Amino acid sequence: MKKRTVLSMEQALSLPYATLRFAQLGWRVIRIESTPGEGLPGDPNRYIGSKVADDDRRSYFIAPNVGKEAIALNLKESRGQEILRRLIADLEVDIFCCNTVPRRYESLGIDYATLSRAKPDLIWAGISAMGPDYPDAPGYDPVIQAMAGYMELTGPADGPPTLSGVPLIDLKAGDEVYANVMLALAERAESGQGTRIDVSMLQAAASWLITTLPLLDFDCTPGEITRCGNEHRKFIPTNVYPSRDGFIYMAIGSDVQWQRLTEIPQFAGIGKGLRTTNEGRHADRLAIHGEMALITRTLTTAQLSEAFRKATIPHAPIQDIPAVRDMAAIGGKLTTTRTPAGRQVRMQPAAVDIAGAPREFSFPAKYAQHTRSVLAEAGYSGAEIDRLVADRIVAAGAA
Repeated sequence: MKKRTVLSMEQALSLPYATLRFAQLGWRVIRIESTPGEGLPGDPNRYIGSKVADDDRRSYFIAPNVGKEAIALNLKESRGQEILRRLIADLEVDIFCCNTVPRRYESLGIDYATLSRAKPDLIWAGISAMGPDYPDAPGYDPVIQAMAGYMELTGPADGPPTLSGVPLIDLKAGDEVYANVMLALAERAESGQGTRIDVSMLQAAASWLITTLPLLDFDCTPGEITRCGNEHRKFIPTNVYPSRDGFIYMAIGSDVQWQRLTEIPQFAGIGKGLRTTNEGRHADRLAIHGEMALITRTLTTAQLSEAFRKATIPHAPIQDIPAVRDMAAIGGKLTTTRTPAGRQVRMQPAAVDIAGAPREFSFPAKYAQHTRSVLAEAGYSGAEIDRLVADRIVAAGAA
């Protein structure tokens, strides 16, 4: 796979996650941050979490930003915008990305029309809350989770709406950038043309409502499109059940699996009457869940896992994050980086194994660490860069 160059005006998580996926392919990713103004300089996420290396590389910032270079440009000034266009042309940038509100595109000189004049085959990708038709809407994952119905669908039936345990919509939006850039690259290989990609976090989130939104036109009951805890409203019994020493998830997806469940001696007593069909079990689901819990809480998680394994019933213990990292299927695929002090940091695996893709990445750059080297690569002299720093058109950190 040909290595590409990505220039990304990014902050927070959605876009840094998208460009991380490019870095995981071994592509060059240069992240653009703003020059100092009010508050701390650059991406606010630099300053979130415990200190890992120094004040601007804290724990929440590390994993999404490994393997990238960092520069700082003042895009509020025309000279900064000129530098951006020159970088795109002279560095032969393939992809430009941003995740600021759309109303700022033109004023910052980052709109597709402007940048495509610098490089006509440029692929441009922007993430925003609701797309360019809603140019002022800020894109915060929890806000979109609330707006898109995710919180309404998450949590116990008798409890409050609940956020998911991971920022699903940030990550979904990042994956849409990744996928659509790949499509645009394939199309560019045939046409030679660049393209504009607008990812709406709300629309991307709503595309995942595949098991609920269409039910509205099937005259569904309100209970089918609201919170139901850990149970599956259609396949009975599918739920999280207490064990003697923890919890286990178990799923019955067919009548054959139900039969195998009731052939396990401890569960034989629940296989009665109309429960042989999923429709019959659905009518009796509350009683079944109660009976299941009475049985499962008398056995350890290991005993339940062994019984379900022998009966070929889908199941899994509810694992904490350390246990996930220690799984054989995960532990050997983790990506890594090293702090400036040499400490290894184990991170999440890449989503898919790709031959030749790196597994170890450089530690995230300090704020504006690569401004001088990147500008020099584009033909700026040392004296020119010094003048740009003095005039606050760029910021330059220690190399």
